[in-house]
Amino acid sequence: MTIRVLLADDQALLRSAFRVLVDSEPDMEVVGEASDGAEAVRLTKEQHADVVLMDIRMPGTDGLAATRLISADPELADVRVVILTTFEVDDYVVQSLRAGASGFLGKGSEPDELLNAIRIAAGGQALLSPAATTGLIARFLATDDPADADRDPARGERLDSLTVREREVLVQVAGGHSNDEIAERLEVSPLTVKTHVNRAMAKLGARDRAQLVVTAYESGLVRPRVE
Repeated sequence: MTIRVLLADDQALLRSAFRVLVDSEPDMEVVGEASDGAEAVRLTKEQHADVVLMDIRMPGTDGLAATRLISADPELADVRVVILTTFEVDDYVVQSLRAGASGFLGKGSEPDELLNAIRIAAGGQALLSPAATTGLIARFLATDDPADADRDPARGERLDSLTVREREVLVQVAGGHSNDEIAERLEVSPLTVKTHVNRAMAKLGARDRAQLVVTAYESGLVRPRVE
């Protein structure tokens, strides 16, 4: 199955470089290019993209607004957005995760990392490393800023629907660990972990693992690590 990729960036040269890289792979193809967020949303629908590589800072409708629009559209429920950013430690990245992005990737990443990110996102997984999760995600999502209007108090109530084991797995997911790593930590099989993750996603209404991380931090189930 070919992964249909949409490129959204206001720099034509960068889009061209990404196109050459993506189209060189036998299991993926670029189905469109957008120079702003509004065009990205339109082309995502028209071209039936599976994964959108989305720059945050674009003229007009930026990548953050475009991500929200894609995530909120029921017809695009299977679309995964990967945020491309110059600086990985960026408040915009966290806002993007809240908006529904599946993860983020630095523009300085190696070609193999970018291609792997596309495949991971297409498979419904999150692009969240342990370092990024304990640092950037914890720094912003778990803040006690009363002015933070994006926080959802209902998230904590939804955690009540999880079993004890599902909560344990959620904590591990929020730590940026893979299914294999979680299986080793909890001494269960990777398939069992996958089942718990899928059930937690269904109960919490999460699109993917990235949204599980958001829920874990915003609900207070996981707190930022104090260095």
